[in-house]
Amino acid sequence: MSFFKKIRGQKPDKKPTLPEAIRRLKVTEDGLLRKQNSLEEKLKSEISNAKKHASTNKKAALQALQKKKRLERQLQHVDGALTTLEAQLELLEKANTNKLAVESMDKAAKALKGTQKNWDVDKVGQILDELAEQRDLNDEISDAIAHPVGFEDDGIDEEELEKELENLDKELGDLSVDDLPEVPQNDIKHKAKEKRDKSPIPAS
Repeated sequence: MSFFKKIRGQKPDKKPTLPEAIRRLKVTEDGLLRKQNSLEEKLKSEISNAKKHASTNKKAALQALQKKKRLERQLQHVDGALTTLEAQLELLEKANTNKLAVESMDKAAKALKGTQKNWDVDKVGQILDELAEQRDLNDEISDAIAHPVGFEDDGIDEEELEKELENLDKELGDLSVDDLPEVPQNDIKHKAKEKRDKSPIPAS
């Protein structure tokens, strides 16, 4: 800042940000592109004039060629400026991309640090141990519900039941038809006669 600016209390020129610098370069680029197109059109026109007057009006043809040379020098200058500007613009855009990426990573790192500031390895290990204990306790409770104590066999010996079943099967096998009691035949005939007497007589 100069001495006169200090005396007048003027603020120093603020440095443009990357986005602002990129915007300005793009505006300049657009202007140069329009200038380039205009020069190219004028150049075509002067070439056409030179051809037109080449055989009929030598002076007019020479003037057209002189204008053509001046336009070519201007166009060459604009082309060079555009090349330099495009290189600067590419550099600024790359720098801006890097800046945005670094800012995003910095915010992410700060957010992660803020989230983990109250964490420590021992506390995490303690939490994991407590979770494991609760899981084991839950498994024990589930197993106890599936196999309740005192309701499985009521103290009955399974081997004793097997022997009793075997003896019962043996007794049924030894029991022959001759050992079964005889059914009285008179009772069967009497019941059959009663059934016939009670049957309705069909109409003739």
